[in-house]
Amino acid sequence: MRGLPLSKIVLLFFAVATAVTLWSDGALAHAIAQGDKGYIQQISGTNIGPFMYLGAKHMVTGYDHILFLFGVIFFLFGFKQIATYVTLFAVGHSITMLTGVYFNFGINLHIIDAIIGFSVVYKALDNLGAFRLWFGIQPNTKIMTFIFGLLHGFGLASKILDYEMSSDGLVPNLLAFNIGVELGQLLALGLILLFMRHWRATASFMRQAYAANFLLLTAGFFLIGMQCVAFLADYS
Repeated sequence: MRGLPLSKIVLLFFAVATAVTLWSDGALAHAIAQGDKGYIQQISGTNIGPFMYLGAKHMVTGYDHILFLFGVIFFLFGFKQIATYVTLFAVGHSITMLTGVYFNFGINLHIIDAIIGFSVVYKALDNLGAFRLWFGIQPNTKIMTFIFGLLHGFGLASKILDYEMSSDGLVPNLLAFNIGVELGQLLALGLILLFMRHWRATASFMRQAYAANFLLLTAGFFLIGMQCVAFLADYS
């Protein structure tokens, strides 16, 4: 793409990323690979390394989590700000993931993925200033990030329960999985920030921000729609 302006490269990137989200096989966010599921069902005891790997893989390939995280940091510039919001999100999803699995409490995968899709819609609307424009209010962004972190954690817990992990070594394996999730999140965050740093340095960033968040909004609505259709198909 020699000679192509950075502004067009940015919009092309978002268009491709949105298309991938919209046409992902089965529209199931970070669905459990059958190979991974079979491996987990066959092992027992403490397996720190494999579960850390699976946790990192789960987060890095979990485009719904990444889309929300991207929306959260979109207009955050300072390290302290970014660290605060990412920590709130991480604490939230860690709480519900760990307690959900330990107490064997999950939510229907289609329902929780639709809720997670809604979190992407919420963040895109927030970035577009829709709440203040439409309702004259601005939700507390820190509280909402923590709340949606809790909901994302239920999504993680529900998918981990689908692994049918052995009770032998459950706690250390679950903690290892959570550490892997956080490492995967840091990796994804690092790549996002690297991209954002270069993009924000361009004069066209604020103009392109509207289009980017509109694409984010579109992806979130599509995730909701696909999960609702899949849920109705399962019970029809």
